[in-house]
Amino acid sequence: MLSNLNKIKIENPVDLIISQIRDLIISGSIKAGEKLPPERKLAEHLGVSRTQVREAINKLQIYNIVRVIPQSGTIVNGLGIGALEGLITDILKIENSDFKSLVDTRVLLEKEAARLAAMNRTNDDLVKMSNALNLYESKLQTGSLAIEEDLMFHIKIAEAGKNSVLKSLMMIITPDIIKNFTQREICSVTNNYKTIDQHRNILEMISNKNPEGAVEAMDFHLIDIRNYTPKEE
Repeated sequence: MLSNLNKIKIENPVDLIISQIRDLIISGSIKAGEKLPPERKLAEHLGVSRTQVREAINKLQIYNIVRVIPQSGTIVNGLGIGALEGLITDILKIENSDFKSLVDTRVLLEKEAARLAAMNRTNDDLVKMSNALNLYESKLQTGSLAIEEDLMFHIKIAEAGKNSVLKSLMMIITPDIIKNFTQREICSVTNNYKTIDQHRNILEMISNKNPEGAVEAMDFHLIDIRNYTPKEE
């Protein structure tokens, strides 16, 4: 009997925000060149947080569906209704990808990011990566999980590689992996402390301009993620 029942899928607020913006564009309620309502008004009207609205808009901006102009607002780009609908649908598919696919993709991106960073990093990049790592370690000292600081360290590595597309792809998928880990209570203070030495080793290889060493260090750092299999809920 259970085989005849379908799993109930609970969409997250960011998915729903993106879906509703898509509906506004497709219906013509918002046209190319027009502005979306301010984040505060969108959050109040949809009954979600401004952080969730901002996350949805950031993902739309990564795909060039909208552009955020400081002091002006969020403007819909003129890509045509068909193109916009297709791109937004793609975003939602990525959001709903299975966990293993997300992890496999992240490993590929992170290893390539480390390799490129070791080849292309500047002294300024080293400072930014070091600062991000220091913030991560400082946050751990407070007994917190330092999830955002961990993500920022990896983003700075991607920036050092000078490949903006790779960085954008990482920013799309990595937050969803981290959220998945957090919900399953895999991210703990103990596990985070274990990563400090791994982060330092990655940074050392990048600093020494050792691409092979950077890839190997990143690969070792991601072993736990690769080996983790989420339980059926």
